[in-house]
Amino acid sequence: MDLFNQTIDKHKNWLPYQGTVNYYGRLFTKKQADFFLDRLLETIEWQNDEAIIFGKKIITKRKVAWYGEKPYAYTYSNTTKYALPWTQELLTLKRLIETATGETFNSCLLNLYHNGAEGMAWHSDAEADLKKDGAIGSLSFGAERKFAFKHKQTHEKTTLTLEHGSLLVMKDTTQTFWLHKLPPNKKITAPRVNLTFRTIVEK
Repeated sequence: MDLFNQTIDKHKNWLPYQGTVNYYGRLFTKKQADFFLDRLLETIEWQNDEAIIFGKKIITKRKVAWYGEKPYAYTYSNTTKYALPWTQELLTLKRLIETATGETFNSCLLNLYHNGAEGMAWHSDAEADLKKDGAIGSLSFGAERKFAFKHKQTHEKTTLTLEHGSLLVMKDTTQTFWLHKLPPNKKITAPRVNLTFRTIVEK
């Protein structure tokens, strides 16, 4: 872990109300973060994401992968994915952020953004498969990107920059009251891999 990143207050709540977002900053040295980025690009079974919107199937340029301790079904955007078994790198990262946060996770949705032209529109991770008000641990590797939150009623916004090798945690009622997005930035040419560790509740 990167002991030089001491200026970040991991206890600071980046949301003004009705939710909790903590930014831990960089958990890795640049060399460590570069290693994990390369391994994730090489070993993860990436696929273009699919969504059914107004009855039409949309294929995204962004790629995704879904992993877990069991072949959990996860449904979002009217499509269902079944979790692949953990890779060694994913297990290592899961245990590391569990130690850092005191939370536990049983699954991970990964996103690969090839460059800054690819992003994510406003949404919340409040699917029925997920533990309600559970923590989502978001690890970022690669290009630094802006990340934004918007309150569903007041439209108040908060923005922060996610660094290479950094951890962001969303928990409590964040998904109920807030949307989040990854705005595109066409000036960015490098890829970014984002791992969102989650807890699936079996029915």
